[in-house]
Amino acid sequence: ESINEGLVHGAIANQVKLNLGYINSEDVEKDGAGAILKGYDAILVPYGFGARGVEGKIDTIRFAREHKVPYFGICLGMQMAVIEFARNVAGIRQANSGEFEPSNSYNVIDLMTEQRGVTEKGGTMRLGAYPAQLVDGTLIAKVYGRKSISERHRHRFEVNNAFVPTLKKAGLIISGHSPDGTLVETIEIEDHPWFIGCQFHPEFKSKPFAPHPLFKSFIKAAVEHSKRYEQESLLQRETA
Repeated sequence: ESINEGLVHGAIANQVKLNLGYINSEDVEKDGAGAILKGYDAILVPYGFGARGVEGKIDTIRFAREHKVPYFGICLGMQMAVIEFARNVAGIRQANSGEFEPSNSYNVIDLMTEQRGVTEKGGTMRLGAYPAQLVDGTLIAKVYGRKSISERHRHRFEVNNAFVPTLKKAGLIISGHSPDGTLVETIEIEDHPWFIGCQFHPEFKSKPFAPHPLFKSFIKAAVEHSKRYEQESLLQRETA
């Protein structure tokens, strides 16, 4: 699993041992995010296809956003973050993805224009390396240390530009986009220690002694969250 390897690379760079926990999003749907996710130092929702467990992923992201837990969303994980934000912050209660509800009028994630009518999915995805421009002053621009990047993609759905003004007004930060400005590549949110979603796949470019900067920064944020959690717990015990 290349994402696991990317996380390991990030841990090596931060000189920490990685303790991975695997969570079935259907369990989150059944038992609630608070019961399952409490105590985790960071949360990552990876790529994937299909509607199974989607509401659990959205609840997981809400937990990470509201409890200030470092969050990393990759491909579908970014799209789910946009849906969560749209529903619970921007007030678009019926927000969803065209992948799951094609006839929904509130799909903040929808099929790329050039994919409409395509039935042979394998050879028609947005596949391969594409450039992107990062916005000055954003967290992801600081992580990369540059504005122009190139990353690998594998997907058919994108953020629906019709909803971007509403999402931005509610506080969603479009921190990266295609060079022509038409495609959302990365997102962040305000007032959060580390919350990044990317449409691309950074794990494909990560190596043990050259970790991808996003994985390196994500693990660093997890370490910092762990220290804060320990300090808060100690303070609570001292004042009890």
